[in-house]
Amino acid sequence: MKSKKAFVLLNGEKPTAFPNLSNYQIVCAIDGAYNYFLEKNIIPDLVTGDFDSIKTIPTSVEVINTPDQNFTDFDKALAILNKRGFNTIDVYGGSGKEHDHFLGNISTALEWNTKLNITFFDDFGKYFFIDKTFSVSNVLNKNISLIPFPKAKGIRTSGLQYLLVNESLVFGKRIGTRNKAIENTVEITFKKGKLLIYISH
Repeated sequence: MKSKKAFVLLNGEKPTAFPNLSNYQIVCAIDGAYNYFLEKNIIPDLVTGDFDSIKTIPTSVEVINTPDQNFTDFDKALAILNKRGFNTIDVYGGSGKEHDHFLGNISTALEWNTKLNITFFDDFGKYFFIDKTFSVSNVLNKNISLIPFPKAKGIRTSGLQYLLVNESLVFGKRIGTRNKAIENTVEITFKKGKLLIYISH
């Protein structure tokens, strides 16, 4: 299936630089993130949310009001993008500021990770849930962390300073933070569970 890419800006800590927005088929501002777009004179394609943090609701772009408080604005935005056929979601502003929002964003990404390829970016690195067979290149000397949600079993790695050989990680007991890539390519496989990877810049 051909990738349809969406850029999503959440209302967390804003990055010092954006990627080239022309590489995306849609650029979305989630609720209060639209205020930042206004400051930077960036015109998104879609503004959505319950609008409890937005200063001025735009009239010149598509606006979808999603007032349902049973779901987060991020979750509702992903539902819209999924329905429109987008499958690759690059998220900025997902961390920083109030940490309950950050944790909620991780929970939402976990909920959607079987349907959407969601990657979070900030000034320090990127993080996302990985498939049970995963490989990444151009990571020599970068910090790499593996966080289970809540468990991941049968983990094997290559290319890392501290290898895992058919081992388990359990949130609250043992997690794989602050490892380092000693090769340009890192490979990870695991048998059961959910595993989030963090890769530093």
